[in-house]
Formats: sequence, structure tokens, C-alpha cells
Amino acid sequence: MFCSQLISSEIIPLTLQDSVGYAIQVMEDKKVSHLPVVEGDKYLGMIDEDDLLDEKPETKLLEVAGELVGNAVRSGDHFLIAVKLCYLYQLDLVPVANEKQDFEGTITREVLFRNLAQQTGSDEYGSMVVLEMEKKDYSPGLFNRLVESNDAVITQLNSWSDPSTSLMTVIIRINKEEVSDIVATFQRHDFTVRYYLGEELFRNELQSNLDHLMNYLNM
Repeated sequence: MFCSQLISSEIIPLTLQDSVGYAIQVMEDKKVSHLPVVEGDKYLGMIDEDDLLDEKPETKLLEVAGELVGNAVRSGDHFLIAVKLCYLYQLDLVPVANEKQDFEGTITREVLFRNLAQQTGSDEYGSMVVLEMEKKDYSPGLFNRLVESNDAVITQLNSWSDPSTSLMTVIIRINKEEVSDIVATFQRHDFTVRYYLGEELFRNELQSNLDHLMNYLNM
């Protein structure tokens, strides 16, 4: 998925001749705290609502142009680049500009999160197992064999390292709702299962809630 596929032209960019009061009003109307600023077709940067609140409403954006944040993604960038920019600068909108710095549009945070959920399989059928391990124990091939031994397939595998502990966290999404056999398999191979989500967990929670209710009624 590339940024060009997610661009929206719904947000009209501000210009340097627009007033602070107008910019704040547009932000309120669109329910955003950042807006792109252009000069002609050229993208100049994003203006933050916080940088405008102490200015007089009649002040031109030209006079506060030093507050602009100029980062933007290219239309040919993978959408995860836009996700990173959104996170780093806490943006509501991620601007898109071409190699000549011509403004092409924006990508909303909601669109990014929706596509992130799709790309990570969060909206798909199946279950999830979260493992924690030393880096030396990280073995995608072994994970795949253990899951396939339970008549299932890995649909997503993501990992990251915790710099404070040097441990790796591995998230495995599986095309099977019932997860207890897979969890047991990982545990038999000495993997630490930190969390799992699937049909078995759901049943366990229902049973726990029922037990609590019966204990209460018997008091």
C-alpha cells in the first residue's frame, strides 16, 4: 500500500496570506490540530494550532511561518512511512508532496490506522499469540513448524526488541480461532507465552465470570 493510494483532497491547504483567526476556525471545523500551508503549488510545512493560540486573529501566517514543520511523504512512499511521520510529530494529517515539493494532498490519521489494522491482520479471522524470548531464540522457521503441526498457518509475524531488557517480543497471528493447542505447543518448547487471544481465552473468561457469579449467589 503506497501513500498515493490514500491521498485525500478534502483538506484545502492554507496560504501565507490567510489569517491566524481563519486557520484556527478551519482547524475547529475539520477537527484537526494541524494544517498544511502552501505558497502557490509549493508545500511549505504544517502549522500547529498550539503555535497560533497566542497570536492575534488578524495576524497573517506569513508572520509565523517560522513555526512550520516541513516534513512530508512522497506519493510513492510506502504508507508505513506516513505512519512513522504521524507518530513522530503527533499529526492529525500527513502531508504528501512530490519531488519538486508540489503539494498533492493529505492522508488522515484515521485512514492510516485503518490500513495499519488491515496490513497487520487485526481485522481478520483467527487468533494471536505473544511470545517473549532472548534474541538467540528467535526462529521464524521454528514458529512456522510449530503452528503448522497444529493444522494452522501463520498469517502475520511481527517482532521488536525491548532495549531495557534485551528481550524480543514476537506477535504471531494465526488463521485458527481455537488457540489452546498452539499455546501448549509453544510452552512445551520452552517459549514464554505472555498473552494469547482466541476462542479458548474467550471461553476461559466466560467460565471465570460464571464462577464469580455463582460464588456471589451462594453467599
